[in-house]
Amino acid sequence: MAVLRLSTTGLEVHCDDPLSRLAGFLDSVLRGVGQVMFQNNSYAGLLFLIGIAYNSWLFAVAVLVGTVASTLTAIVLGADRILVRSGMFGFNGGLVGVALLYFLQPVPLTWACVILAAACCTIVMAAMLAAFDIWKLPALTAPFVFISLCFFLATARFGRLETTGFLPTAGLPKAAAVEGVASASTIAEGLFNGVSQVFFQGSATTGMLFAAGLLVASRMAFAAGLAGSLAGLLVAWGMGAAEPAIRAGAFGFNSLLVAIALAGTFLTPSWAAIAYALLGAIATPFVAAAAAAALEPLGMPALTLPFVLVTWIFLLASRRFPKFRAKPTA
Repeated sequence: MAVLRLSTTGLEVHCDDPLSRLAGFLDSVLRGVGQVMFQNNSYAGLLFLIGIAYNSWLFAVAVLVGTVASTLTAIVLGADRILVRSGMFGFNGGLVGVALLYFLQPVPLTWACVILAAACCTIVMAAMLAAFDIWKLPALTAPFVFISLCFFLATARFGRLETTGFLPTAGLPKAAAVEGVASASTIAEGLFNGVSQVFFQGSATTGMLFAAGLLVASRMAFAAGLAGSLAGLLVAWGMGAAEPAIRAGAFGFNSLLVAIALAGTFLTPSWAAIAYALLGAIATPFVAAAAAAALEPLGMPALTLPFVLVTWIFLLASRRFPKFRAKPTA
């Protein structure tokens, strides 16, 4: 009798020997990468990793190190085995890993900080799961946002944490001016760059590989993700955002995550839920612009904070609207 077999979502383990445990752990790590876009699917996680590696081997390694560190921390501390197995304690660590390597120089100290930050993500995740249980709200990527901002703010007091120069320049927000002319290529590149920017990657090809991962895991997530990225892009275009930012996908990735979250991840799929998700995706660029302006005096990036805020508000509000029902947890 086979103790390991492939299912539609990844590896199934039916034994507790060391080899099976290792295989299950690696599958959980891949699921953790997939959970960045709500996919409990190791095939999607593998395609996400391939997409990151296509653009940058450094960032691919950072995602792996962060996901492994946070998952191992959860196992050592005895976290719920089902949550660990589904990658729920891995995705924030993976995001922290790539964020720290994106904004901080890739020196040995930064790699040590990646491991520490990823481990702390597991602690914050567990704390938020406990605290939010009363409201029945998901933690989403809030642990990643909180831990990342702590490390970035710490650069002001720790002289050996060197930045890459990608952190925003601290100062009072300045009035924006319409910059550049958006074209068809802006829309096409911006659509898939909005997908790739979920992992801080600025590559349309990487975005296509991410989209393929979503399609493998869920046609609903694939359609909602692309619709969300497009909605964020078009709103930014209509509101006069700079063309380079639109092309880079800066206004698409938060909307993508909101759309996937509301269209079928946390609400039972329906036409009403799809319309609700689209409304959330359209509102998100405004929250993203506001969050970026609010954090600019600190010289801090908004990261996925807009996605977290919009999703929390829309999920809480949905309980007062009879057209929506929370999706049963597996």
